Order: sequence, then C-alpha cells, then structure tokens
Amino acid sequence: MKISLTALEGIPLIKPGDDLTEIIIKGVQDTSEKILDGDILVIAQKIISKAEDRYVELSSVTPSNAALELAKEVDKDPRYVELVLQESVEVVRKKPGVLIVEHKLGFVHANAGIDQSNIEHSDGHERVLLLPLDPDKSAETLRLEIKKHFNIDVAVIINDSIGRAWRNGTMGLAIGISGMAALDDRTGSNDIFGRELKVTSTAIADELASAASLVMGQTTERKPVVLVRGYKPAPVPDNEGAGPLIRDKALDLFR
Repeated sequence: MKISLTALEGIPLIKPGDDLTEIIIKGVQDTSEKILDGDILVIAQKIISKAEDRYVELSSVTPSNAALELAKEVDKDPRYVELVLQESVEVVRKKPGVLIVEHKLGFVHANAGIDQSNIEHSDGHERVLLLPLDPDKSAETLRLEIKKHFNIDVAVIINDSIGRAWRNGTMGLAIGISGMAALDDRTGSNDIFGRELKVTSTAIADELASAASLVMGQTTERKPVVLVRGYKPAPVPDNEGAGPLIRDKALDLFR
C-alpha cells in the first residue's frame, strides 16, 4: 500500500458564508491535482467553523455564577469558561490552567474545543471560535457537493487537534466523517498464526486525520485541506459519522 498526502494550495483565509466546496475545487486545480474516485479529503475543523460563522465575541458573553466560580479554580476568563460550559455536558477534570469537559457532541477534550488561535480579532474585540454544530453533517454536505461537481465518490474527514489521556501533546483526530467507516474492526479475524483476534479495532479515521495534520501544520502554514490517496476505506451504507470513535462513558476508565 502506498498512501500520499497532498496539501491543497491557495486556500484563502476563510470568512463566514464562504463556499468551501468552491474553494476546495479551486485548491485542487491550483495544486495541479485531480480528485479521483476513492480519494479522501481531510479538512481542518477551523475552516469549517469559520465558514459556518461559529464566532462569539467575548464582550457579548455574561458569565453565570457557575462560570465565575469555575473560572477562579482554573484561572481562565469567566466569559470563556461560560462558553465552555454552554458547549459541554460535564466537567471531567479541572485544575489551574486546565479544563477538560465532555462536549455536547460527545468528545472529551480541553475547553470544549473552543479556540482563539489563528482567528482574526477585529477592532479590538476579542472573540473565540466554537466547534461546528454538527461536524458529521458538515462533512456529508461537502462530500455530496463534491460528488455532484466531479461525479465521483470521495470520503471527507474533519479533523481537530485533541489531547489524549495517556500521552503529552495534541494530535489530529476525526470529529466529523462522511463516506467511510470510522473504525476497521477485525475482531473475530485471525492473526498470522491463526489465533483469533479478541479485541482488534483500528481507528482508521483518526489515523488519517493525524497523518494529515502533519501536512497541515499548526501555526503559520495555512494548509487546512489535505488530499489523501491510496487508502481504500470501507464504505458505510448509512453514514454513521464519528460516533463509533467515542468510547462509552461506562467503559472509560479515565472517567
């Protein structure tokens, strides 16, 4: 198997209301590539959120009493903490400088994925960027629009930088998926010695999302769309999205 990852050229700074499909199509052309049947597009969450206008100005936020108390514990702006609470269903861990929550979408990560980096702050008004309302739907919309334009089937992954319980540092993980299975479950298959595999399930979408993050970069690279070629994902009759990647709370030993 040979897998290639190519960052699309010429992707501009995204503004609310921008047509991402049109921008991606132009990016493919500027990169002298063609989208082929079976290709996978990995797209940074940030440009999805920007196009969907998921901005919030902190000056418009009034912190609740719960946010004011929590902000003291974690040493963060109470307005920022208020947004984290609004976007989450549970505080999982907290200490000064750290606030880990379960997002309404099911992901467990820092600050409900709310970000202030690589976004414009106009006229001195500090603002933040929330996750897309429905990353799976965003991925599905892009996939279907690309299919309509090129008459081919591709898969779309929306990735975001998320920390992990066991290790330092963040890595790109899939928060929205369309057109492919999130997991490759080999439970019940045999290993090279014929022994039955009891628990073998690979997070394919996360691995591709992480590989694409290396090409995207994390600071000034401005490469938010990556074309992945060579991996043939298992098709999904009913789009199940990123849900299978989320471990059930009852089975999560860190909670």
